[in-house]
Amino acid sequence: MSRRPIIDAGPALNFFAANQERLLIEVLGPLATPETVHAEVLRKTRVDRRFRPAQSVMARLTPRWLEILSDDVTDELNAVVERIGRLPMVERKKHAEDLGETMVIAHAVVAAEARADVVVLIDETNGARIATAEKRRLERLRAAGSDVGSITIANTATVLARAARSKHLPDRAAMRALYVRFRGLDDGLVPIEHTRLLSTELWKPPPS
Repeated sequence: MSRRPIIDAGPALNFFAANQERLLIEVLGPLATPETVHAEVLRKTRVDRRFRPAQSVMARLTPRWLEILSDDVTDELNAVVERIGRLPMVERKKHAEDLGETMVIAHAVVAAEARADVVVLIDETNGARIATAEKRRLERLRAAGSDVGSITIANTATVLARAARSKHLPDRAAMRALYVRFRGLDDGLVPIEHTRLLSTELWKPPPS
């Protein structure tokens, strides 16, 4: 059983502020995001002009394309948040720092524990580290015989790689141009030369 990919604020701002929501959805399908992340993205569109286009993009994305996940406290969410954040969910929600990432991971883990296969789209290094630890915990549970799903971790570069040679990114020049735009929105992205986005393997024509 698969669930919608769950997106964090960093990739959401990258794709939405660059008006690349169609690329994102064509690669991953309809998306979901926690209430906390949705609010964080909207807040950043108000305080940083670089992100303002994301506001109108999110307004256009109906629940068919972007589902907002409730961050109300449940036993299942609380168990995950307390394990990864070392605070009960009620207390953790009082601290804004990295809260969005925590909720992205928590929602993904709850879905995976209910036997779903979930993609987590997250760029932030510490968030990806925590998500990886949860992915491995689920793998150990499955190896021990538990009926659980899985977590797959993706990031902005992952999505762009999957879009290579599509109508959105038909060649290396288009890839480089879009990545430069993204780095203007997200200074945490590494230079494109440190990724595989220009690699010969990625741009190799498909077998005839």
